[in-house]
Amino acid sequence: MGRIGNIINKKGKQDAKRAKIFTKHARAIAVAAKEGGGNPDYNANLKTAIEKAKADNMPNDNIDRAIAKGAGAGANENYETIVYEGYGPGGVAVIVETLTDNKNRTAGNVRYYFDKNGGNLGTSGCVSFMFDNKGQILIEANDEVSEEELMDVALEAGAEDFITEEDGYEVVTTPEDFSAVRDALQAKGYEFISADVKLIPQTTAELTDEAQLKNMNKLVDMLEDDDDVQNIFHNWEINE
Repeated sequence: MGRIGNIINKKGKQDAKRAKIFTKHARAIAVAAKEGGGNPDYNANLKTAIEKAKADNMPNDNIDRAIAKGAGAGANENYETIVYEGYGPGGVAVIVETLTDNKNRTAGNVRYYFDKNGGNLGTSGCVSFMFDNKGQILIEANDEVSEEELMDVALEAGAEDFITEEDGYEVVTTPEDFSAVRDALQAKGYEFISADVKLIPQTTAELTDEAQLKNMNKLVDMLEDDDDVQNIFHNWEINE
């Protein structure tokens, strides 16, 4: 199974965690609305947060409530973004992006998850040099998607790269061009598996030891279950 197929499978598995995923999206939307206003037409961060929520089938009512909460902004709710870097079992590089109102709680929890599963938290910059910050849009292959037409639209809109896999297509952009390329593809009616600016590993690491595989899966699960954790990036090559 290709990497895009793994992502499709993962989205299916996330159904059981949907309420928790909605909580994370609501926090990101509220913070974006608080910082840049409640109109996504004039707030790129809010627009991206809404798009990600919709991709996970978050109801519009929930999205509207989160925007209203952020725009009306409880002054008592001050969230900040904190990024942690470290190594998972087998030396897998891991970056954890959090949005928290209590950095002591979050730091303690993240450190515990690493220690508990055979990893260790490192210092800022210890693994981030192994990743590139890129816009990434994934589109599932089906009979209605023409590879040639999709590639033409993407590259004409400013995409940096176009990659074909067995399960679908990957459009890569600079962070600055991401919104324009995403909007151009949406205008043509393309549906996305995911669309986000993210950290993409330059090289991947494969785990073959059963204990390390078990610990790496558990580390990712524990991080995903934490409401403060927004995104997890790693260079683990998942073979399923």
